[in-house]
Amino acid sequence: MNIETYLSMDATEMKDLMKRKQVKPVELMEMSFQQLEKVNSSLNAVIDSRKRHALEEAKRINVDETPFAGVPFLLKNISQALKGSHLTSGSKLLKSFVASEDSNLVKKIRESGFIFMGHTNAPEFGLKNITEPVFHGPTRNPWNTDYSPGGSSGGAAAAIASGIIPIAGASDGGGSIRIPASFSGLFGLKPTRGRTPVGPGTGRQWQGASIDFVLSRSVRDSASMLDRLQVVQPEAAFQTPLFQGRYRDEMRQTFHKPLRIAYTTKSPVDTTVSEDAKSAVMKLVKWLEKEGHFVEEKENGVDGVQLMKDYYVMNSGEISSVVQKLEKTIGRSIKADDVEIETWVLNQAGKSISAAEFSASLSSWDVASAKMAAFHQSYDFYITPATAYTAPKVGELTHSKSAQERLRYEVNELDKDRQQALVYDMFLPSLTYTPFTQLANLTGQPAMSVPIYMSKTGLPLGVQVMASKGEEDRLLKLAYQLEQSDIWEGLKSNPFLKWVAFYLLENIMHVENSNTI
Repeated sequence: MNIETYLSMDATEMKDLMKRKQVKPVELMEMSFQQLEKVNSSLNAVIDSRKRHALEEAKRINVDETPFAGVPFLLKNISQALKGSHLTSGSKLLKSFVASEDSNLVKKIRESGFIFMGHTNAPEFGLKNITEPVFHGPTRNPWNTDYSPGGSSGGAAAAIASGIIPIAGASDGGGSIRIPASFSGLFGLKPTRGRTPVGPGTGRQWQGASIDFVLSRSVRDSASMLDRLQVVQPEAAFQTPLFQGRYRDEMRQTFHKPLRIAYTTKSPVDTTVSEDAKSAVMKLVKWLEKEGHFVEEKENGVDGVQLMKDYYVMNSGEISSVVQKLEKTIGRSIKADDVEIETWVLNQAGKSISAAEFSASLSSWDVASAKMAAFHQSYDFYITPATAYTAPKVGELTHSKSAQERLRYEVNELDKDRQQALVYDMFLPSLTYTPFTQLANLTGQPAMSVPIYMSKTGLPLGVQVMASKGEEDRLLKLAYQLEQSDIWEGLKSNPFLKWVAFYLLENIMHVENSNTI
């Protein structure tokens, strides 16, 4: 096998070739590390490599024992703990932390046969929609390295889009799968709350807003992973009934009758939306209408601004809890210069929130969930832009030193209501890029970003589709139909776009003697 063939494959193709003995696991692993070593200095997608261990595992693995035996895989540097490996969550405070055991999700992925190459970059504690941690440095977008691949699963997105691996671990607490999928031309599915494994004692990740899964370059890979990862855990705080079929089989089925679909291009927090984002949605709307489905413009009735305010109350409380636990671990108080500005402001604001206020903020999620459940009585899917714009430039959403100094000062001088207003304003530039994804996290619904649009600047932009709780099968069915159509702009199906990420990277960085084109 040559590198060109490796770069063209998804995880399903890789495992099928190994099952047929046409390629050995160690060959795939060597090519994966070859691509990693070629592009990572430009992208900073992977921050922890376990090359020696991965190659040894590839030599020993039996490809007939597990479904994805020998396929290379990267984990996210938040929550996806691998025994014996560093897990910093993007923070210098955790620079020496080494996981003592695999997380539940990692155990399930390991049972599928994947071989772990290391961990991908992520922002500190997953708090941003970009991946620019001070401790590890920024990750760059393979389509154009001046831009971000998004966050918080930005390292995973850059690793897939640059061809290092076809699938990677990701998580989504406010859009962290769908945002980098949109910015990087990938398929990103956020499953229903409670669908995939969490660790004992950590089942309330962001009070249920956050869920672990994967980013991928093909719909079938995500469907296969949902087949492998769906679980009912007795110890988990949130559970959803197991899907009784196989997602890989169900995605190939057709819809038995025309769908009723609602869409909007209006920001739920009254921020601006680019013409690219509007055009992306209308491209999908026209395709759906052509397929015989009923589509109409309709808002969902949820107060998006209030929902975001309540989301930030949760963020504040959760980060204050994280900081408190870290202080006990390191045996001292954490100071402002120990963490990034977003962590510090949320921590300080969280100290002022009462238990009653925290509880009330979570209750508003349930109100939104009830409204969306009623909304889906009339509509099968709800379509929005995945992101309001194509990717921001690296550094664009990072606060200047003067802004950081102002935020540190003001958060300690304000009462709790104005602290929360400060938090909202602090995140507003980022929220303007990504106002659409948080709803599904707070209601617990499944949602996906599909890569069906390419801007004139050569950057991708995804469209989000939401469904009722437990209906990932219907989302995957629609995604698979789109993937087979001529409007799909993802890396997998279009021969030119399959290579364009690498072509752009090579030309921007002026790398000579490329063997990927």
